[in-house]
Amino acid sequence: QVQLVESGGGLVQAGGSLRLSCAASKFTFSNYAMGWFRHPPGKEREFVAAINWSGRSTYYAESAKGRFTISRDNAKNTVYLQMNTLKPEDTAVYYCAAGSIFVYRDYFSATRYAYWGQGTQVTVSS
Repeated sequence: QVQLVESGGGLVQAGGSLRLSCAASKFTFSNYAMGWFRHPPGKEREFVAAINWSGRSTYYAESAKGRFTISRDNAKNTVYLQMNTLKPEDTAVYYCAAGSIFVYRDYFSATRYAYWGQGTQVTVSS
């Protein structure tokens, strides 16, 4: 059974940094694009960042550009989200997801991702 396990969430002050990790197992990780989504309290789930299977192409929401960096290590079956200069509005449950994605617009759509982790809470205090 496919597993995606996020870690690295927590409570941080505004302006601080966190690094989320997502460890994958039970599927061929290097064949899949990986994405990070978040679900802020009282709002809809939203796209944060994605990376193609090789790691050569990355995609970001406008809110993440310049502050967040997505990366992957196919040897370790892990995808990362480095989050810097965090803001209170970044508070959310963060999810990693895996999908067989090769079309540009599909990277941004949650419905294109087949596998999801259980989420990790990120809370940014002001």
